[in-house]
Amino acid sequence: MPLLPKSSYRPPFWLPNGHLQTIYPSFFRQFLPVVYQRERILTQDGDFLDLDWSYATAAKQGVKNELVILSHGLEGSSQSQYMIGMVQYLNQAGYDCLAWNFRSCSGEMNLSLRFYHSGATEDLQEVIQWALGKGYTHIHLMGFSLGGNLTLKYLGEQGAALPAEICKTVVYSVPLDLKACSLAMRNGVNKVYMHRFLKSLKPKIVQKSLQFPDQIDLNRFADVKTLYDFDDIYTAALHGFDHADHYYETCSSVNFINNITIPTLIVNAFNDPIVPFKSLPVDEIANLKFVYLENPKDGGHCGFRPFQLKNNVYWSEERALSFLNTDFSLL
Repeated sequence: MPLLPKSSYRPPFWLPNGHLQTIYPSFFRQFLPVVYQRERILTQDGDFLDLDWSYATAAKQGVKNELVILSHGLEGSSQSQYMIGMVQYLNQAGYDCLAWNFRSCSGEMNLSLRFYHSGATEDLQEVIQWALGKGYTHIHLMGFSLGGNLTLKYLGEQGAALPAEICKTVVYSVPLDLKACSLAMRNGVNKVYMHRFLKSLKPKIVQKSLQFPDQIDLNRFADVKTLYDFDDIYTAALHGFDHADHYYETCSSVNFINNITIPTLIVNAFNDPIVPFKSLPVDEIANLKFVYLENPKDGGHCGFRPFQLKNNVYWSEERALSFLNTDFSLL
């Protein structure tokens, strides 16, 4: 079923390509700050996760007590522009929001040898269980880029065992095929994104080596020239994978989406410079009951600045709210 044939997204004429549509929000979108309430929870392996809560600022018609759990992208955080924009818009629409930070992404290095990766669904599981303990009866999941892959993988792993309180999912700019996306960042202008990620990731390895001097090998640090190298030398080793290809194959959400059991919207732009359109499992999704794929012609990677900007609301935020408010029992 659900390949959505047409998208309503239109970019501004002065953002004519995927690169500009990707870069503009990161550098030029401005907000009033979200006043998060931070809560630190302990993980089962003795580490911690920092959860940032932001509560509804308006009453919501219909179901009360609804929560959206948001997962950010590679080297992002609850302070990423796409997270803040979504949280503010959903709060105004009556939804509580929980923007959680992956290990090492909250402004403080985590305690364990490992940190985070694209398939670390055990951490998302702990966040969800914590939220369920707060008494929420309707929970929606949302993810951006790496966080989208993590979210889809979690849904597929859970399958029919997914907690009944989890209702819908919206994810953006998802690297469903991790290897294809990693390799795409080695090409041409995409190297700009790759080097920006490495500029943030490599110092974390140095910091980890100070925490665990006998377990982090810096002898190959100079060999890290690409994101693939980083994953092959460090991500894989720190998280129990044999090598980068093993990590990518094990954690790519393309291998899990056929087991998703709740309404799920995947939004990936045709011109996303980080996620090649040819890497998306379009034919497979066409035969899935619960997964909807929307491919706007434009939008870039986690961009989606609208043609006409009103109240600083991006198209992606309006699209997410529309999907969350859809009553699928009537379809």
